Amino acid sequence: MHTLVIETATPVLSVALFDGDVLIGHDHRRLQRGHAEALLPAIADLPDGGRAERIMVSCGPGSFTGIRVGVAAAQALALAWGSTLVGYDTLALIALGAGLPPDRPVAVVIPGGHGEVFVAEPGLGPRSMSLAEAAARLGSADVAGDAAADLVALRGFGTAHPAEADARHALRLTGTALLPTAAPIYGRAPDAKLPA
Repeated sequence: MHTLVIETATPVLSVALFDGDVLIGHDHRRLQRGHAEALLPAIADLPDGGRAERIMVSCGPGSFTGIRVGVAAAQALALAWGSTLVGYDTLALIALGAGLPPDRPVAVVIPGGHGEVFVAEPGLGPRSMSLAEAAARLGSADVAGDAAADLVALRGFGTAHPAEADARHALRLTGTALLPTAAPIYGRAPDAKLPA
């Protein structure tokens, strides 16, 4: 069975195609912007055009637009191909990319917009908070992600483990990191307000 993995919730665009648990195609690049334009060509360049019986897609938290681009593409491909669609937690994927031993838990910290960061602690779901709040809350925990170096600098100790959301690691996700639907996890309330 082929599995296509789509990651667009962070500044990284990452896609991977697996045959069983064997990686047969992969594209991983740091874009910042332009996920919508680059995603479908990246999938089309995979073996067999990326066609898969199962599609895994990042549901966030992360970039609002990036999440929507990935989820919409995954839903469209799943409908067209008759594939099973599964969502996953982006921060859990980043934790796997830190490369730490499984018995050494890592907290993940990525930019969340408006001066806040998205934080996932081992055993707890993602939340949005200020970097100062995250530094106080995480104490001496190992940290990974795009905002990890900022957090370590703020608290004055510890190690920031470089890690990105890489689709190659997605088949190692287990438990609550896998979501029953591909519903977006935005991680914070929308900025738009209804008129009074």
